[in-house]
Amino acid sequence: MLATTFASSLHGLRASLVRVEVECSRGPGAFDLVGLAEASVRESRVRVRSALAQVGVSLDEHRVVVNLAPGDVRKGGAGFDLAIAVATLGALGRVELGVLGDALLLGELSLTGELRPVRGVLPQLLGARERGLTRAIVPLACAAEASVVRGVDALVAASLVEVVAHLSAGSALPRAMPSEAGPAVGPADVDMSEVRGQPLARRALELAAAGHHHVLLVGPPGAGKTMLARRLPGLLPPLTEDESLETTAVHSVAGLLGPSEGLLSARPVRAPHHTVSAAGLVGGGTPLRPGEISLAHHGVLFLDEIAELKRATLETLRQPIEEGHVVIARAREIATYPARPLLVAASNPCPCGFFGDGTPRCKCPMERVRQYVGRLSGPLVDRLDVHVQLPPASVVALADGAPGEGTVAIRERVGRARAEQLERRRRGEVRARDNGSLGPADLDRVATPDAAGRALLLAAAERLGLSARAFAKVRRVARTAADLAGSDAVTAAHVAEAVGLRVFDRGLVSASPAA
Repeated sequence: MLATTFASSLHGLRASLVRVEVECSRGPGAFDLVGLAEASVRESRVRVRSALAQVGVSLDEHRVVVNLAPGDVRKGGAGFDLAIAVATLGALGRVELGVLGDALLLGELSLTGELRPVRGVLPQLLGARERGLTRAIVPLACAAEASVVRGVDALVAASLVEVVAHLSAGSALPRAMPSEAGPAVGPADVDMSEVRGQPLARRALELAAAGHHHVLLVGPPGAGKTMLARRLPGLLPPLTEDESLETTAVHSVAGLLGPSEGLLSARPVRAPHHTVSAAGLVGGGTPLRPGEISLAHHGVLFLDEIAELKRATLETLRQPIEEGHVVIARAREIATYPARPLLVAASNPCPCGFFGDGTPRCKCPMERVRQYVGRLSGPLVDRLDVHVQLPPASVVALADGAPGEGTVAIRERVGRARAEQLERRRRGEVRARDNGSLGPADLDRVATPDAAGRALLLAAAERLGLSARAFAKVRRVARTAADLAGSDAVTAAHVAEAVGLRVFDRGLVSASPAA
């Protein structure tokens, strides 16, 4: 007898619907599985056989043939177990599959028949919905994640026994319910008011948050680079529903969602160690998994000690920063992951870290300073909107200085600036969602400086030898400065600020950074 159920296979964030066909016949015990299945899928034979024994079904006198169609699409993971087990029960006549209809079945089986969670439930349900499936059964541990997909009636089960009872005895399975987590805007235990001094770096982070501009902070140890970077997430507005869905899908595929986590409410913050590999940073491995730049999608990616990263690893950032996604191509598989974080990089100005701090502690020859800073290639630095050199922290400011402006006040200004950018998009003036993504046509429409600003911009471009990309970056940052000031026009003051925040275009690092 032949029975059919539906499962799903992940390829990056794209889910392919898989038709699970099972034929059972009397004969010597055998379990054959075909359909370009990887080892993790082929091993389901052992798990399914043992789980079926827990519901009183023995396969010792049956020949079972499982076909995963289409046969030319590679299948991986343990999420096929439930679909194979239920189709086998249907082929044996032990359950009536008509109760299921066209339902997607996801879940890994333990040897005792318990349903274990699988990664990627959210994108798999989204893929099933696109192909017309409106029902699903998923493990109980994936309930919060499954509940966020509108248009799919997701039921949850803790074991194969519960699924069999649902199919044979009409026992109702509970529906997936969302978690009760509320919206979050960033870490509550850090605040910008704790940062005393460093006005230029504070302003750089405000611009970065308001317009989605990538930032490079260069300064000696203890200048506050890490402290500032950790407070950037708090300046960002809450995730929108679409952003939350995209971010949650990436974390789901990576297997990072907890049992009670549905849609992520806080922007992700990733801070990998400087020994991270290229695959760890942009994605890779077997099976292909998203890297740190994708896990930080719509959030913040903090690369501390960026000059210590391997050159080859650093250069993998070029294309994702520019394109907003990562395409990982291997001989057997191609996966595309979104990659649009706000990048914040921090570096010392020299190997010892004290070059330009106003003391004689630095003994690094100038050639070593140039080599150290030169680890950041020109093409990579060119893609960073804002470069700031921090002076040493002022002891007087730390001891006696007044607290700086708090996170809440800055976040309100950032929110107003972002709202103006979204309004321009709604009116059809631009296609980009923020200033950091403005294309050439968008820049001409909304970021053309006034006469004085244009003269200053052209003079700066000539004097500094700005590349075409850097020239556009300056215009984008100037547009954000105008938005923060509530100005429709981009003036010379906004252009001057944007030019002043690109220290690498003025000759790498200085021996005497401005206070």
